[in-house]
Amino acid sequence: MMRTPWFGLFALSVALSAIPAAAADEAGSVELVIRAGRVVDVESGKVLHDQQIIIGNGRIHRICAGLCVLTTDTPILDWSHYTVVPGLMDMHTHIADEGPYADPATPLRSTATRDAFIGARNAAATLRAGFTTVRDVGVYRSFADVALRDAINAGLVPGPRMFVAGAYITIPQGGGEITGVPDDMVVGEEFRGGVVADDPAQVRARVDALFAHKVDFIKLIATGAVLAAGTEPGEPEYGEASIRAAVEAAARHGSFVAAHAHGAEGIKRAVRAGVRTIEHGSLIDDEGLSLMKQHGTWLVADIYNGDYIDTVGRADGWPAEVLRKNLETTDAQRRGFRKAVAAGVNIAYGTDSGVYPHGDNARQFAYMVRFGMTPLQALQSATLGAAKLLGREADLGSIAVGKVADLVAVDCDPLADVECLRRVRGVVKDGKKVPLD
Repeated sequence: MMRTPWFGLFALSVALSAIPAAAADEAGSVELVIRAGRVVDVESGKVLHDQQIIIGNGRIHRICAGLCVLTTDTPILDWSHYTVVPGLMDMHTHIADEGPYADPATPLRSTATRDAFIGARNAAATLRAGFTTVRDVGVYRSFADVALRDAINAGLVPGPRMFVAGAYITIPQGGGEITGVPDDMVVGEEFRGGVVADDPAQVRARVDALFAHKVDFIKLIATGAVLAAGTEPGEPEYGEASIRAAVEAAARHGSFVAAHAHGAEGIKRAVRAGVRTIEHGSLIDDEGLSLMKQHGTWLVADIYNGDYIDTVGRADGWPAEVLRKNLETTDAQRRGFRKAVAAGVNIAYGTDSGVYPHGDNARQFAYMVRFGMTPLQALQSATLGAAKLLGREADLGSIAVGKVADLVAVDCDPLADVECLRRVRGVVKDGKKVPLD
């Protein structure tokens, strides 16, 4: 923190006496001023130099080139040696779960209390990494994510702004269930959330039940999963009618459906049914890409994750089935991602953090550039794009007057070296500085 030097106080007092009353009132409401060496305008792609960002009531009041008029007691955060970007946003996390699971029965051996502490730890690590907003796309212990979101909002624990799914809607023994555990282990209702559904009527009922528990959106498992024993990523698990039932039910609650979908047919069913996002999209074909472009569906593809699973999974003895399915999807997913970028499909940043350690969410930026994006496009996917996916672009996603003051400082130019987004030097969320120690 720095304060205005004494030799500037006279000039400031003269300036304040000369400005209109409305501007003086604004100056009095200022809670924090950030002196930024450079600011990335993600809307224009320009880097602005020597900017001051004026924050009050958790939002950006003004942005000035050079020195803004300030009261003498305004707290100043000196980021003059840094580049400032909007708060980053990860649209596919599992913060409230322990993960990763070399043993599928791991969730059953934990407790709700222990899981709460794990979620708080993961949330703090994610925030310190510069991710001020996440979409948490499902937990095994139902509604642990709802409780964590509410604890963060109440100021009980530090963490990103969370949009949560509460549980998975899945077929019996499908990709959203805990499978592959010993026969003598019971998977209790707290791990199923009452969301196992066989047909459209059951799906609609499950959606209503989830919103009764205050979820923000619905996560539906449209195909098998890499990490779920006994399921195949390429195999559809729901028909189009059931997916559409979920979409229509979610719409009645003013929300949307995110579809876990690896396989080409499952992706196409989900897109035609009207889901908001396709998660993973590993085996997408050209028809699926065309449908996504036509419907404006968002792709959230975790294209780093396969390397982690292959390297760490082999070293730690993950099940052979998981390693095999990961190999079958990783390169295909990256080819599909490259095609999606070229086709102009909506793409939002999402990592599947929780399969790999929380706090390293920014690792994927370099992969997105390697597989077809420019550094600016990759950054936009985690800012403007993610905000649009959530329908929150009026509040989030860029550094602009009136928007929420979520800001991240890095010590280099991310448009020249996107890897530098992993080297966070400062974080502000809702206009408040986040301790990084």
